[in-house]
Amino acid sequence: MSDTNYKSIKEKVKAEPSKKEGVRDYVSGQWVRSGVKEHEEAVNIFSQRLVEELGYSKLQVQTIPQFRVKVSPSGQEKYPVDITVFKDEKKSYDNVFILVECKQPNRKDGRKQLDIYLNLVPSVEIGVWFNGKEHLYLWKTRDSKTQRWAWIEIPDIPKRGQRVEDIGLYKRKNLEAPKNLKAVFNDIRNHLAGNITGITRDEAIAQEIINLLFCKIYDEVNTLQEQQITFRAGVNEPKENVKQRLVNLFEKVKKEYDDVFEKEDLIKFDADSIVYVVGELQKYAIIKAERDAVGDAFEVFIGPALRGGEGQFFTPRNVVRMAIEMLDPNTDDYIIDPACGSGGFLIVALEYVWSKLDKEAERKGWSKELLAVKRRELASKYIAGIDKDSFLAKVTKSYMAIIGDGRGGIFCENSLVPLSEWNQKSRQKINLENFDVLITNPPFGAKIPIRGDRILEQYELGFKWKHDKGTKTWERTNKLQDKQPPQILFIERCLQLLKPGGRMGIVLPEGILGNVDDSYIRKLILEKANLLAVVDLPSETFQPSTATKTCILFLQKKTTNEINKKIYMAIANKVGHNRRGKIIKEDELLDIAACYRNNTSNIDRYFGIGQKDISDFYNFIPRRYYPKLHKSLIDIKKTTKTISLRELKENKTISITKGDEVGSENYTNEGIPFIRTNDIINGIINRNTKQMIDDDLYQDIKKKQDLKAGDILFTKDGKIGIVGMIKEGDQCVIASGITKVRILSETKLNKFYLFAALNSKIVFDQAQARYVTAATIMHLHSERFLDIEVPFLNLAQQNEIGKRIEHIFDLKSKADILLEEEKERFLK
Repeated sequence: MSDTNYKSIKEKVKAEPSKKEGVRDYVSGQWVRSGVKEHEEAVNIFSQRLVEELGYSKLQVQTIPQFRVKVSPSGQEKYPVDITVFKDEKKSYDNVFILVECKQPNRKDGRKQLDIYLNLVPSVEIGVWFNGKEHLYLWKTRDSKTQRWAWIEIPDIPKRGQRVEDIGLYKRKNLEAPKNLKAVFNDIRNHLAGNITGITRDEAIAQEIINLLFCKIYDEVNTLQEQQITFRAGVNEPKENVKQRLVNLFEKVKKEYDDVFEKEDLIKFDADSIVYVVGELQKYAIIKAERDAVGDAFEVFIGPALRGGEGQFFTPRNVVRMAIEMLDPNTDDYIIDPACGSGGFLIVALEYVWSKLDKEAERKGWSKELLAVKRRELASKYIAGIDKDSFLAKVTKSYMAIIGDGRGGIFCENSLVPLSEWNQKSRQKINLENFDVLITNPPFGAKIPIRGDRILEQYELGFKWKHDKGTKTWERTNKLQDKQPPQILFIERCLQLLKPGGRMGIVLPEGILGNVDDSYIRKLILEKANLLAVVDLPSETFQPSTATKTCILFLQKKTTNEINKKIYMAIANKVGHNRRGKIIKEDELLDIAACYRNNTSNIDRYFGIGQKDISDFYNFIPRRYYPKLHKSLIDIKKTTKTISLRELKENKTISITKGDEVGSENYTNEGIPFIRTNDIINGIINRNTKQMIDDDLYQDIKKKQDLKAGDILFTKDGKIGIVGMIKEGDQCVIASGITKVRILSETKLNKFYLFAALNSKIVFDQAQARYVTAATIMHLHSERFLDIEVPFLNLAQQNEIGKRIEHIFDLKSKADILLEEEKERFLK
């Protein structure tokens, strides 16, 4: 059972923070103002689990006011209990069923405190210690020899109406689909970290967990619905018996898949650890999980630091399903993932084509035996995967084998090196231009570049490209790059692996799809493939591991010079979890897949564009073409002339320069304000910013920046499109994320009017459409800033609007002066 499964309670119960301090109790709804952290992270979480997972009624659960334990049967009620569960809605001393202790931070002290409570309440049957991270479950039973009551540890607690004795006696049909396996794995990880001996490295623990997980999956796949599962831990069952049963089960796994597992592979956990893990997982049907169970285990046990260093972040299962549904592979399509990780894409792809095979079997009246043979043949013949990490390759191979074969197509190789360097068995299965469908999430990051002529020379993207500013075209040179990030080379390798007409989906950082300096990559893509679709994913997609902004690019390798007429664009705002990784109900991904497959548009942010509409340095980002961000400009152009900032600059009406970075080591507590994007508020420069620089540095930068009253500031990094104006007397330095716009000819353009225009929804929407998220930071390139258009009224109309804006600035300045005077008066 997961101790973190219900941490979403924090969002549910912590309401009205501005009105009250504390946290709202989940059961009673009352506000708790002391012991807030303990109540929020333990009491509320376990209370919610009791009600929502185990089926107990709030009417039989007591938290606030706390139930108190008597010091003696007829004595004073003294000890407050965090959570009390009664046998029914009658809340009396002789009707207590479960007592839960949450105050003590560690297992030893928790057990000690719990013993006091349990021995003073005759009716209680179950005791729980829970600190928000791990737990201890105790059950009162009579010792057969002494006939005295004793408290024994049990692997789980019963649901409402379930007998304790029935815990662990699950039939295959009774297993439930897990809601949040990552939370379950976190619970296991927290317990093992504090209790296991002999195995300390995360990789070693991960290997043990993966072995147990495969035992669990094997048991689910091979157990009939009416049979009792083998992967279980019962109440009163000796722990060594549970361990031996799991060891025997693993031997079966190894024997059946001797080409995957080594004879030396063993279950090394001690009996206590095995019982804990089995107790947590036994009631779930792992193969029914909405998300990739093996991938979730890696997320928890290997950890983001280790994987992130290799640029590996496992793809959420709902993202995988959307991609597979959009690619719609057939039963005779050769499918590959050249960076397969823990096998998430391949497992879902296999399940998808199997479902098509099942329908074919139904139409043709195949027997179950024939269908089983066809399933194995399909998996063995049509599925392939590569990963350079031997552990991950082995995990994928094992996973594929247990769910129904396909293991023969999984190889440990480096997908980017020349294929001649692969072993012969890999080359026999995988060749260039051999696959109908490719789906992958390659490792990406500038910190793991690919070097070496032998690798780079295989790819056009391994060479340097030259940009002609006059013709605005790119041309490949004959000079190799010194290095390239892996995700760039993976794009071309994926296209090489596809047959002409083959389809692919690839997860990429948003920057590759929109950075001006990367437009040569997109030019090459358009030469070799047709764009089918692009899905813009929110930054939460891979959180909490990484906040890198990503998109999924869907391509079809060209057969001739044909051009795909329509490209489908989608912008997803919700992906089923928040930035902390907690599950939420809102998930737009399957709706996007359905719209694509059915050629419909049921959601606001799903739309189509033509190939000829791709513009702005071959920008592939859906937001760039989102109709709502263009509506205000289109509407104004129907009645009003517009002009681009580029034209205004070229005809010397305005000048445009950017700020500078000074380095955090040069910040001081007092001096001259260093203005960053957050320091422009309602058009005014915040001179009370926390970042200051000394006068010497200010004098060095002052002449270069040449800030004057009336200069307009426009933010192009972080918060895009915030506008401010330098006032008389503003001494400051602006950061590089801020652009300075100066009016050079006030006979052509009123500066206050331009401020109003740049501060309008018309310009803001254009800026939102044009920015690109570089990793996690939004950035508006200077070339794209110049392409922004503003309404261009005649000078009389400009002056009329400008006069009103100038008056507003005067009022703000007077308000600032009055406020400063009042501060001085108060001090006197």
